[in-house]
Amino acid sequence: MKDFGELKQKIQECRYCQRQFGYEPHPVVWGKPNAKIMQISQAPSLNVHNTLKPFNDLSGKKLREKWYDIDDETFYDQNNFYIASLAHCYPGKSKSGGDRLPPKCCSEKWLRQEIDIVDNQIYIIIGSYAAKKIFPNQNFVDLIFNDQVFNGKPAYVLPHPSPLNRRWFKTYPEFEAKRVKEIRAVIKSLV
Repeated sequence: MKDFGELKQKIQECRYCQRQFGYEPHPVVWGKPNAKIMQISQAPSLNVHNTLKPFNDLSGKKLREKWYDIDDETFYDQNNFYIASLAHCYPGKSKSGGDRLPPKCCSEKWLRQEIDIVDNQIYIIIGSYAAKKIFPNQNFVDLIFNDQVFNGKPAYVLPHPSPLNRRWFKTYPEFEAKRVKEIRAVIKSLV
């Protein structure tokens, strides 16, 4: 598919997982095909499902304010960020209390097309689940602390900024002490 407008419309109209979810899906597509940064994460949260605004939750607040050190206007400028995920819809809660994993069919159906059509300069991959999809069979910690290349472009992997990820941050304090500052500098040079 060559036309971005057509792809965006098809994603927004997708209801493939409605029976599996048991509720009306709200596919979220955010960004323009010339966005400087393509950010790929796992799936929208319940708050994003309700507002249709990506990373409009505690994880997003930490990502924007603490890690990227940019204001909402810069983050939500669709010329700066194309915000994609393995699933465009909130997958619902799991029995353990967290969110369910996104259905594989969504990334297989839509994400590759988005990667092919968006003409970004860098990738930011957020969370272990997205990192495993983009960089299969590679160590997650090594991916975070070393610059990567994906689709011929620079790529940076971040842990998920979720408040539930406290143990990871305690185990790897050098992420927030050093690594996130390096990634922040790259982001700020583009936006």
